[in-house]
Amino acid sequence: MSDSDERDLFREYVRDVKRLRSTPRLIARPKPAPMARFARADAQEVLRESLMLPQDEAALSTGDELSFRRPHVPEAVLTKLRRGHYAVDAEIDLHGLTAREAKGALREFIAEAVDRRTTCVRVIHGKGRRSGPRGPVLKNVVNLWLQRSNVVLAFGSARAVDGGSGAIYVLLRT
Repeated sequence: MSDSDERDLFREYVRDVKRLRSTPRLIARPKPAPMARFARADAQEVLRESLMLPQDEAALSTGDELSFRRPHVPEAVLTKLRRGHYAVDAEIDLHGLTAREAKGALREFIAEAVDRRTTCVRVIHGKGRRSGPRGPVLKNVVNLWLQRSNVVLAFGSARAVDGGSGAIYVLLRT
């Protein structure tokens, strides 16, 4: 049998065959690292408690500039933080939110930052110029919420170019 006869014979056998559509291959993503259910629940509970408003409004009073550090964090770290020596990896602007809305937004933002192993973030709370006689509401409650959060190592008012007393740099535990 010649080559042309073989070709003709092959075409005869496959003439009713239809080409299959090619489907894109799925690339398997790596599975996330397992996390204990109770550890996650404990972390969420701590974060929820850390963002609760105090019963005593006197605890909210603050001066113009904010500054806080855990006892084990050296003063030099806080000084570097307030001078802007740490790279800010993310920021959230709470302007125009109510205290309740700001609480939820800040809680989610901090949780995401911790999940991404972010070291330093900026929180823009505003100066509270339109808050009336009560003073800067968001600034005061953000101050308290962050002090209650165990994932916050330190925070301090930002440099003037980054918002001054209307924003803070927050150093997170990684």
